[in-house]
Amino acid sequence: MTAEEMEFAWTALGGDPALLPRVSTVVRDGALPARLPVRELARACAGVCALAAAELGARRAGLSEVPRVRVDDGAVATAFVSERHLLIDGRAPVTFAPLSRFWRTADGWVRTHANYPHHRERLLAALGVPDSVPDPVAAVGSALAERSSRDVEEAVYAAGGLAVASRTAKEWAAHGQGTAVAARPLVEHHRADTAHARVLTALARTGWTLQLPAAGVRVLDLTRVIAGPVATRTLALLGADVLRVDPPGMPEILDQHVDTGFGKRSATLDLAMDPGSFEALLAEADVVVTGYRPGALDRFGLSPEAMVARRPGLVVAQVSAWGAYGPWAGRRGFDSLVQVATGIAAIEGTEEQPGALPAQALDHGTGYLLATAVLRALTERLDDGGGRVVRLSLARTAAWLTDGIERGPDGLDVHEGHYEGLYEGLYEGLYEGLYEGLYEGPEAWLAERDSRLGRLRYALPPVSFEGGPCDWSRPPGPWGADEARWG
Repeated sequence: MTAEEMEFAWTALGGDPALLPRVSTVVRDGALPARLPVRELARACAGVCALAAAELGARRAGLSEVPRVRVDDGAVATAFVSERHLLIDGRAPVTFAPLSRFWRTADGWVRTHANYPHHRERLLAALGVPDSVPDPVAAVGSALAERSSRDVEEAVYAAGGLAVASRTAKEWAAHGQGTAVAARPLVEHHRADTAHARVLTALARTGWTLQLPAAGVRVLDLTRVIAGPVATRTLALLGADVLRVDPPGMPEILDQHVDTGFGKRSATLDLAMDPGSFEALLAEADVVVTGYRPGALDRFGLSPEAMVARRPGLVVAQVSAWGAYGPWAGRRGFDSLVQVATGIAAIEGTEEQPGALPAQALDHGTGYLLATAVLRALTERLDDGGGRVVRLSLARTAAWLTDGIERGPDGLDVHEGHYEGLYEGLYEGLYEGLYEGLYEGPEAWLAERDSRLGRLRYALPPVSFEGGPCDWSRPPGPWGADEARWG
């Protein structure tokens, strides 16, 4: 029931429901197979993102009609596992480190995340396992087998590491964080000031061919891992000047940097030692996207309120694992851990052990929703010039997946009944080729190009609309190699 889910997401983002008939879907059986409606979530997230891009482009170009949007299950399914399709000079990526996995405990299961060296060190320290142990997997397994999952969760968290006990959806609903998340909307957004932002120039057009909708928009990217970088990678696709800034002592994992670095520049900056350079960037930014824990950047004067006060009209977009409220608001988290906590792993697993979604769909889905929220904020800003603050979380997206989305039927049945008359009056040929058979592989949605990092194979973007871009303007370069200034 993609139409309903897309309408829910689009409305949550403040979009006009009258634009939804501009969206059509290409259905492919077998895309993102799971017990939960992952395909429907992915479709909706990519669809609203494309619609928001088309809307912004139409407004800036003075079009009387928003370009048509096409959501293809094949493109979406491929993009939602882009990190798995990446090849660098033929080398396959490393997605999870040996200590990032499910473990049996004395009373159930726990999942850990130790891809980064500092998280690995903290996990070992919390479990009393020496860093020099010959077989750390066996040693950690032995240590965890003797403890309860909730005890491990708290002990590892107290040490600054990452471990989450497996819960059922019912257990998460009764948890303080589950309750806090459920009480919030899918997308939180509000106007931050009444000042007028820098005016974006009008876009040129030739027929249906537009300049990129976000052309001239400067995006300061303070994100890490997947959800935030997917959002800013999407904004870069749409023409934004995206500058990702990382602390100099915390290099990003290479494969992760490459996968989400298309279209961007990458710089390092010590916010504590060089606040002046950041202020120079902020003074000319249109958008700041953050992906750190809520409040983590406040000590640098980078709360949304503080940034908007210094840069009137700024759009601030925040994404976190657990949300900005509740007992876990300040905790670190990743997609795999949110799946375990919210009951997704239990639903997708067996009686023997928990399972996982076919993609890190919370990360990717939330990333496209975050990009959509930024695009919609920029469109709204054309009317009143005011700044906006938008917030999303992986845990809230998980709640939508487990409690708010119904699985749509496969194949031709998708437009026999449910869709009948839904988009009455839509352009001729809406359903032509709607059902395209099986998703038989990603090859049609993969591309290759050379870069300073080597020959890259990568997934093409799933955000598609008439006159829009089909690929990024440039491949990623080395992490931190660019200057911390606007181009």
